Amino acid sequence: MTVRQPHPIEVRSYEILRSRVDLSPMPPLWRAVAERVIHATADLEYAVDLVTSEESLGQGWAALRDGAPIVTDEGMVAAGISARETLCHATDPAAARMARAAGITRSAAAVRLSYAEVGPGAVWVVGSAAEAIAEIIERGVRPALVIGMPVGFVGASDAKRALRASGLPQLSNVSEKGGSVVAAAAVNALLYHEAAG
Repeated sequence: MTVRQPHPIEVRSYEILRSRVDLSPMPPLWRAVAERVIHATADLEYAVDLVTSEESLGQGWAALRDGAPIVTDEGMVAAGISARETLCHATDPAAARMARAAGITRSAAAVRLSYAEVGPGAVWVVGSAAEAIAEIIERGVRPALVIGMPVGFVGASDAKRALRASGLPQLSNVSEKGGSVVAAAAVNALLYHEAAG
């Protein structure tokens, strides 16, 4: 994993965050993710909005530690993941051609192209396209973890609900909130996490 030295502003931000909300009862990975998401958004409601399990996060963390590919649904998510290269076919002309030919969204086509390239065991990160979550579920991609945090009033909450019901290892949130910053922050939390003992 990535060893990093946080900037003094980040250190102070975490001090303020911890003075406003006590996340210490959370398991270590869940706490790391919740704190990084709250730090990135200044939105304390994520403390109760995130839905996951320590087991799911542990699977994702172990996969990342072992070099699993990270697949994103959009360039903004990829840009926010600071410690590793990612794969994103959202703007690939082949995705546009496949979408037209198959009568599917470009996001769904990008999932198909990505899965053909990485196979099972990747960490999938969705910050925008609810359709990408549906395709991940329907394709049976056998992920190490799906971080499903699309934002919006149309389809986002339904997609996240479907992800939770799918039985896939996942991190999502209940509300319409989310987006590329939140999804990238969650991945970064796992990339920066160091195992205890």
